[in-house]
Amino acid sequence: MLDIRIEKTTNPKPIPGEDNPLVFGTIFTDHMFVMDYVKGQGWIDPRVVPYQPISLEPSCMVFHYGQEMFEGLKAYKAADGRTLLFRPDKNIERANRTNRRICIPEIPAEDFLQALKTVVKVDEAWIPHKEGTSLYIRPFIIATDPFLGVRPSDTYKFMIILSPVGAYYPEGLNPVKIWIEDEYVRAVRGGIGEAKTGGNYVASLKAQVKAHDDGYSQVLWLDGVHRKYIEEVGAMNIMFKINGTVVTPALNGSILPGVTRDSVLCLCREWGIPVEERQISVDEVVEAARTGAMEEAFGTGTAAVISPVGALRYENDVMEIGGGKIGELSHRIYETITGIQLGRIQGPKGWSVEVK
Repeated sequence: MLDIRIEKTTNPKPIPGEDNPLVFGTIFTDHMFVMDYVKGQGWIDPRVVPYQPISLEPSCMVFHYGQEMFEGLKAYKAADGRTLLFRPDKNIERANRTNRRICIPEIPAEDFLQALKTVVKVDEAWIPHKEGTSLYIRPFIIATDPFLGVRPSDTYKFMIILSPVGAYYPEGLNPVKIWIEDEYVRAVRGGIGEAKTGGNYVASLKAQVKAHDDGYSQVLWLDGVHRKYIEEVGAMNIMFKINGTVVTPALNGSILPGVTRDSVLCLCREWGIPVEERQISVDEVVEAARTGAMEEAFGTGTAAVISPVGALRYENDVMEIGGGKIGELSHRIYETITGIQLGRIQGPKGWSVEVK
């Protein structure tokens, strides 16, 4: 068990009122968690301190070689006053999988969870109560050796910052338009596509800008070898309901293993809805959309939970999905997962973890 030192701020910031708009990732709470790693000593000096700038040398390895990991999850305020985390064990498991892939020392799961709970408890007053709001939690690790040379760092900094966020869709759960990218690629099997690290996201920016300029919300990536198999959306996993079956790309080493993705598949199986995790080609998707066999399409992720897809663009064709409206299954999944997150619905064992 960590011996976490807590230093409270002497200059607290005003907490946004319930009627103030909360733009994702723009407001940060009073405190943050910090823990350091030194080779030969392990993870040391766990502490909660006032939110503040960090001082790093220009030669710090994270700036030059990109050795960093990040995660994302949320804390929710239930109607009965409890503070709940949604499946934090899955985020911790994925964080350590990323750590192994990019040669960052792992953090024991129980220490990681204790750090999450401690900093959230300190800033519990920042969790908004309004429907659709939550406290976004961003754990991350950066390599801190002041050294120019390609090797794993000997020192690291693990931090957790918190940000109150509003509903992802202020206007409601409206379908988005998705651009199927046919020029650039993001990841290949054997690379770092399954790791949650910044390199995966910077690789997506060029296509994302191109798609946004043409009026599309997200980019759907194809595999980097054949350029024909569906992988994932820039910030979400993707699912299609085709002739009554939910179909999603299998985890193959180049796709992020999403926590919400896993949750959706678990619920569908529990409800008796057929599920297939397999290779799915863009030609199959286009044909299903054209013939009407595709009943629904939706993205899954922490930020939005469910992001219904109303239209797909591939090459010069634009295909409307489900009449451009949210589907029945998408809506049911959204209501169920958010109900579990807010403590209104009893989810599977271990999905809700209370912060005490």
